[in-house]
Amino acid sequence: MNALLDGKRIVVTGAARGLGFHFSRACAEQGARVVMCDILEGTLAESAHQLRAGGYTVETVRVDLADAESISRAFTAIGAGGHIDGLVNNAALATGVGGQDMLEYDPELWDRVMTVNVKGTWLVTRAAVPLLTAGAGIVNVASDTALWGAPKLMAYVASKGAVIAMTRSMARELGNRRIRINAIAPGLTRVEATEYVPAERHRLYENGRALAGEQQPEDVTGSVVWLLSDLSGFVTGQLLPVNGGFIFN
Repeated sequence: MNALLDGKRIVVTGAARGLGFHFSRACAEQGARVVMCDILEGTLAESAHQLRAGGYTVETVRVDLADAESISRAFTAIGAGGHIDGLVNNAALATGVGGQDMLEYDPELWDRVMTVNVKGTWLVTRAAVPLLTAGAGIVNVASDTALWGAPKLMAYVASKGAVIAMTRSMARELGNRRIRINAIAPGLTRVEATEYVPAERHRLYENGRALAGEQQPEDVTGSVVWLLSDLSGFVTGQLLPVNGGFIFN
């Protein structure tokens, strides 16, 4: 039986660590050639080396989602290697964007979060579309915080709500190209970016899930692989919460 992504070339942003690294590894395990993109060049090189040591085919490209020119250069480099069959828009500002009351939120931080998480996702998608094959899949990584309105995380919550809305609009526009685009909304997952989250927020999730307990990266990766694969070939414009039943969509 062939692997689900056998022969596909998949781009993953924010791939150096956290969920992005786990998405990259899961895609590679399913037969994909993975293009790992991140601004953290040193960490990206180390993560790519780890995957190559496991026998997987990996490329690396530096990209800064706050810089439109960086995105353009990155996809020019990616395009030099041929077409792509899928994209995971995972990169986002998450660490250090919470804890402030809405009345005290820093407007400059708000702008940075929106630039990377919303505008960056749009610009990456725009740059990727000319390289995507018919039948390709795009997965936007949102967050279930946008579904339940997590407090003191306003810019992040708003940005992920925008990602969900953009996914639906993009699906209408990209359908005539036979490009599918969907979003996942993970719950709080144990990765580097969530180490700053207060313990009480972790307990809220762990105790509030229908499937009680901590959420691990491996609980999320399967949904991304499926949405990139041909098994979801008639699925587009959808939001899939992946949170153990903390929020039902």
